[in-house]
Amino acid sequence: MQFTLSQIAQICSGKHYGVDCSVDSFVTDSRSTLLAGNALFVAMRGVNHDAHDYINDMVERGVSAYIVEREVELPDGCGAVVVDNALKALQHLAAFRRQHFNGHVVAITGSNGKTTVKEWIAHSMPQSAKLYRSPRSYNSQLGVALSLLMMPDDAQIALIEAGISQVGEMEKLERMIAPQTVIFTSIGDAHQSNFESVEQKILEKLLLANNAERVIYNSDYKQLAAIVESKCAGKELIDCASETIPSMADKLCSRNARLVAAFYRLFGFAMPDFSQLQPLAMRLEVKQGVDDALIVDDSYSCDIDSLTIALDYLSSVAQLRRKVVILSDILQSELDDAQLYALVAQKMAQSGVELFVGVGVRVAAHASAFTMPSRFYNSTEELLEDIENIDIGGSAVLIKGNRESRTERISHKLELKSHTTVLEVNLRAMERNINYFRTKISPNTKLVAMVKASSYGAGDTEVAQMLAKQGVDYLAVAFADEGAELRAGGVKMPIVVLNADDNSFDTMVAAHLEPEIYSLSSLDAFAYTARSESGYPIHIKLDTGMHRLGFCEQDIDALLKRLDSYGDTIRVASIFTHLCVADDPSQDEFTRGQIALYDSLSRRIADHVGYPVLRHAAASAAIVRFPEAHFDMCRLGLGMYGYGYEHNDNLEPVSTLRTRIVQIRTLEAGQTVGYGRAGVLTRKSRIATIPVGYADGLDRHLGCGRWSMIVGGQSAPTVGRICMDSCMIDVTDIEGIEEGDSVTIFSTQPGNSAEDMAVVLDTIPYEILTSVSKRVKRIYIYE
Repeated sequence: MQFTLSQIAQICSGKHYGVDCSVDSFVTDSRSTLLAGNALFVAMRGVNHDAHDYINDMVERGVSAYIVEREVELPDGCGAVVVDNALKALQHLAAFRRQHFNGHVVAITGSNGKTTVKEWIAHSMPQSAKLYRSPRSYNSQLGVALSLLMMPDDAQIALIEAGISQVGEMEKLERMIAPQTVIFTSIGDAHQSNFESVEQKILEKLLLANNAERVIYNSDYKQLAAIVESKCAGKELIDCASETIPSMADKLCSRNARLVAAFYRLFGFAMPDFSQLQPLAMRLEVKQGVDDALIVDDSYSCDIDSLTIALDYLSSVAQLRRKVVILSDILQSELDDAQLYALVAQKMAQSGVELFVGVGVRVAAHASAFTMPSRFYNSTEELLEDIENIDIGGSAVLIKGNRESRTERISHKLELKSHTTVLEVNLRAMERNINYFRTKISPNTKLVAMVKASSYGAGDTEVAQMLAKQGVDYLAVAFADEGAELRAGGVKMPIVVLNADDNSFDTMVAAHLEPEIYSLSSLDAFAYTARSESGYPIHIKLDTGMHRLGFCEQDIDALLKRLDSYGDTIRVASIFTHLCVADDPSQDEFTRGQIALYDSLSRRIADHVGYPVLRHAAASAAIVRFPEAHFDMCRLGLGMYGYGYEHNDNLEPVSTLRTRIVQIRTLEAGQTVGYGRAGVLTRKSRIATIPVGYADGLDRHLGCGRWSMIVGGQSAPTVGRICMDSCMIDVTDIEGIEEGDSVTIFSTQPGNSAEDMAVVLDTIPYEILTSVSKRVKRIYIYE
């Protein structure tokens, strides 16, 4: 739908000035690589950012139209609408778009399963139905608005996700979406901390159905069903619990599939092939590829909106790498093929794609639209036969395709073969964790993210690139080699080396890494190495009570004299300390003493050098518990990865360790399993062997039933001792388990998390996460 700025001003009660531009797309992230000629940039102000700072950059990139919260000077040919709140203005526009949409709007809400149900519905929808679905998990106050503004005019059905985390949010979403049908997927503990009870959360989510005609739900969720049936009297209520479906992977999959079946029955479509839904991936994955390539696997959906998002993500992870896109035919679009592939080619060019590979007769028929080096194949099979002739060495490769083309086979062919065990790292969850901590600090407080030990086991450059995109100010590593590896991967942001030693100083200067200086000898050695530099940044470490590294109070006079002696060669970038018991309420008096001493010593140094210096003392626990320790910058450590000093519903663990069953055998009672015959069977049992052992980071003390893994949604305890490269689990009581089935070693689920494993081992989550071996392949997902 097209708007003019004067129309937008009228709809949003804003003030228009400048040229009355026409717009047909909306951009809220200044880092987006895809800006159409008629794009409008929405300048929003958040807790830690102000998008108005990037308007000049957007002007230089050709954007002419803006929504702003304060009047800004624009060059000739540009126009803007001034509003009190840019997000609310965007929501008003979304509601206006919804009012003028003639199709049937289906809203999907619930604690989990929203994206799964949406994508499963879309997967088997006939092309003639002209279905639109919101991209990925665009279900927030902003995401829903953008989703509605993307709806094509000729869509007959629109599937819109709606997610909330606190009271007051759903009313705003309902005003925008105004659905005729609501699907309520589930109710659970997700985001429970902001609600007084599960009942309050259900009632809040149910506001989405205020003006709806019907509600699809599952009465297996007893409390949910009781409230739906009580509060939605007069509406058509469709209980999917009795829908007949084939056997699915687990209980949650079955419940989601029944919702899909109810939807298809309601709208009169033939039932989908549920066997094709079970393996359907719901996320974008980043994997290591052959020939040092990076594979961005987004083969679960293929439409123009999700392509735009995927291209932006490709740009964010590519850094210095050449960009390659492998794209199948796009089967659902309101545009004819000539218009569609001209638009695809334009997006490829805007994103700087250096090699385009088209898969399918429709995209191949429009090869002339693509100006960059390109190759075209009529089918996935044809491409696979020629795949060795496609140069992807050192490139970042986006693979995106429709389900019929089965482009996941291309990903399997190109990914670096590793053993079956993988660590999945959810970068979207990490973003949410960062944003939680941002709510605890002032807008001007900077952030340094701890990425030492391969980002607590989560990986190297992929995590660092995400943090750069999130506007984190500094990275911190333990050793110079870690920082040099990040530099080699294209990471440009400031990197502090915490365990800086004399032997690594040459490496640090060559890679422009910034050292922690904790003694006069380390200061002297680094100043000598950096003697030809000017204003080289260093970070002064103070010992305020941890007694590990750092300058003590009696060292300050000598430190100040030594800093003076080196003149302009070095510059103090920050002064910091570690609070050793900030997570222990019983020792708060000691922590406050550390904070007071640090404040005094760091002020003395900062005043002496006479230029701005960042001060930081608070890591994850202190960010939450000691606001007085925030100073100029805070450090994100374990909290960024989803664990806190105590259970915190606002944090999401980001890492899941998975493998697959390689063999199942049935053994009689009395037989033994593993080394030392430690696993003695008391009954006839089905024992599964999985390829993960202590060389992968699975502690030997988790054997003999001390830890259970998740198979088919149920617990399977270990049997016998953990071996170096494998272990055994008991799947006797889990029906339908076969060789090749997935096994979750630890995950985000209560009872199966790294934190739970740490309790069993009498250790801390740090040790669990950092123990995952380098030989375990990391896969990065962006849900």
